[in-house]
Amino acid sequence: MNEIEIGRGKRARRAYSFDDVAVVPSRRTRDPEEVSVGWQIDAYHFDLPVIAAPMDSVMSPETAIAFGGHGGLPVLDLEGLWTRYEDPAPLLAEIATLEPALATARMQEIYQADIVPELIVERLRTIREAGVTVAGALTPQRTQQLWKTVVDAGVDLFVIRGTTVSAEHVSSRAEPLNLKRFIYELDVPVIVGGAASYSAALHLMRTGAAGVLVGFGGGAAHTTRRTLGIHAPMASAIADVAAARRDYLDESGGRYVHVIADGGVGTSGDIVKAVACGADAVMLGAALARATEAPGRGFHWGPEAHHSELPRGERVEVGAVASLEEVLFGPSKVADGTTNLVGALRRAMATTGYTELKDFQRVEVVVAPYDID
Repeated sequence: MNEIEIGRGKRARRAYSFDDVAVVPSRRTRDPEEVSVGWQIDAYHFDLPVIAAPMDSVMSPETAIAFGGHGGLPVLDLEGLWTRYEDPAPLLAEIATLEPALATARMQEIYQADIVPELIVERLRTIREAGVTVAGALTPQRTQQLWKTVVDAGVDLFVIRGTTVSAEHVSSRAEPLNLKRFIYELDVPVIVGGAASYSAALHLMRTGAAGVLVGFGGGAAHTTRRTLGIHAPMASAIADVAAARRDYLDESGGRYVHVIADGGVGTSGDIVKAVACGADAVMLGAALARATEAPGRGFHWGPEAHHSELPRGERVEVGAVASLEEVLFGPSKVADGTTNLVGALRRAMATTGYTELKDFQRVEVVVAPYDID
């Protein structure tokens, strides 16, 4: 364990972000055209190892359909504007024009509207009728209230996503969500997170989850480190959770739980390093919010940005850089890793001699801090 002394009374383990590590080329190279980036979770196969984050700035029913058509897994935020308002387009346009100093307060007002169960059913039906895999996300706090509406609406995959999710939430005021019982009784695969440590991820895997989201406060729209003082460098977090996956595979007699990097994956290089550290797939927010079709219109925010009591996120301007197709597949007109994300992953795998994602998880990685400033 690589610990350093902060002071005489406190020691800490050194953890690494994506900027601290780099992938090392091997003795063999491949043709990018021979590389497969497909992955499968439960019975569902996807051509891309990319999940669209359930954020209003990233996913609308229309962009979910488009993203699913490109081979990714779209996830709709079932506590967002699309399930609170019949037509949220004017509100999305307003959010994009708010002055920075006023944005948080106005967004808190907008998101005070009640969630309408009928709108949950309508939005998911729209996606299903387009022939796209249907996935919706709830926070742990809302899951007990709305899960039956979601399941009855016909989701293929159920996502329980929060800033941090534990298998052992303790409360003296209300009965917490029993994840193990909930997942056992559900007929659809569940992806749950975030988790950022070996032990937290192992406990989530033991609940029966099909996938675990890895990340805490590392996204472009998060201010969690500033607000709560909590942060998990993603390279180390993914490697820790991948170790939990390996140990749980032995403990369970062969049950494989997918590790999904969620947070701080902003460029194509981050995607490459996430897989190299052990991720099976990545969940993208800001990277997809840059698409010209994205509902955020060049802005990006998560549910933390409009929390009614303690906002720990903000609306950030990411710009509308290219179409969704160009963001995913190119051609890229810039060299900053914001477009042709899939092409970059293919080329990195080919350059290091790998043709399958699972094999690429074994690629050599070195600690090579890079001053991006």
